[in-house]
Amino acid sequence: MPTQAEILAELGIPGGVAVGGAGAGSAINAEELGNDATMEQLWAMKAMEHSEIYFNLLCAVDPRLLKLTPKDDLVYSAFRKEFPDFNIGKLEEEELKSSVAKEKWRPFCMSFEKEIEDYSFATLVRIDSQDEYTEANTILVTRIQFFCIEIARNREGFNDSIRSKFKPKPRTKKVEQ
Repeated sequence: MPTQAEILAELGIPGGVAVGGAGAGSAINAEELGNDATMEQLWAMKAMEHSEIYFNLLCAVDPRLLKLTPKDDLVYSAFRKEFPDFNIGKLEEEELKSSVAKEKWRPFCMSFEKEIEDYSFATLVRIDSQDEYTEANTILVTRIQFFCIEIARNREGFNDSIRSKFKPKPRTKKVEQ
């Protein structure tokens, strides 16, 4: 289990303040944190940063050349075997978040626990593959769901038009404290 210091460092906050009374170097117990607003905000910031970087890559590089994980082939084949008719062009929240969908997705996602680092981290994905990340065009999924959807979109041509429709946006540099 990662320590709080490791999690905060991953979020770009080295030497961050302890949350929920946990001391530096102690392991974080998710149940103890509950719905800590600070942690939720930090995770949201990290997810947004990830989405900005990924979309800039889509704007700059042929998506068919992108490799999102060392195990893209495994992720793609397992996804299409388990979800052959899943519409990756325009996502339907019901197909990801309904109780029936969760029952199918949960064991699938868990099968990647040892294969994909941080497979269960919250990650933003675009609902409509032809549009950019906006509040209305974004849904929160697990990292492995993001990889399944985006690897499939890249391989199946759904992200091909992004480079002609959008340009990479300059990112602001983080100020080291």
